[in-house]
Amino acid sequence: MGIVSAGATDIGRKRKTNQDSICVEKNQGFFAVADGMGGHNGGDIASGLSVKIMSSYIHDHSSMEPEALMLNTIKEINLAIHQMASEKPELKGMGTTISAIQFRGPQLIIGNVGDSRVYMINNHHIFQLTRDHSFVQEKLNLGIYGREDALHDPQKNILIRSVGFEENVQVDIFQYRICKNDIFLICSDGLHGKVSDEEILKIINENLPNPASCQLSDVEKTVRELIHLANDKGGQDNISAIVAVAKASSFR
Repeated sequence: MGIVSAGATDIGRKRKTNQDSICVEKNQGFFAVADGMGGHNGGDIASGLSVKIMSSYIHDHSSMEPEALMLNTIKEINLAIHQMASEKPELKGMGTTISAIQFRGPQLIIGNVGDSRVYMINNHHIFQLTRDHSFVQEKLNLGIYGREDALHDPQKNILIRSVGFEENVQVDIFQYRICKNDIFLICSDGLHGKVSDEEILKIINENLPNPASCQLSDVEKTVRELIHLANDKGGQDNISAIVAVAKASSFR
């Protein structure tokens, strides 16, 4: 497939539990981060259930058209979480973010709900491919303030869309045509809420200066350093990151 990837999740320095979960299905070219939310232990149940369903669903429906597969996978997760929460009062209100990618030939399929993110890095530039479904993003859309000011908004963790909270979910699904040496980062807000885009770019450039020749150990080190920096900056939240590098010469 020409993809080198690694991922990790970390509890951080302030939380008692890790409500993040990651999905790394290298044989299917499928990667995702889920950041759970909910009282008691609802968040880790929601994100853990997400990853469990992802792994089985994409294997069982691998012949499905790729955008439909991404959409149906997230909708299946939404129904399962919502049903569990409706049956167990202690889990009422639980949900999760999901940011997921799947490599299909020269195309990358991206699915997103919530404020976990997918970034693309190429030629020493970083681009956020997903748009947060958050109250702060709505303020940005309205031009109330800029991106830097948004980092300090006390309402920055309020989501306007999540997986499992309601019976139906609206999912952002789109395709991106992969270029050789594209580097993709999926992360929870425990990373991007503490580490700026410029700092993310600096770590990736230092560890993966030549993506075409990078090794698995280089990608693993990149993930560790990203998580380490988020912890150094306070680690108030759980931190998850997956890095995937498109090395294949078949990419344009």
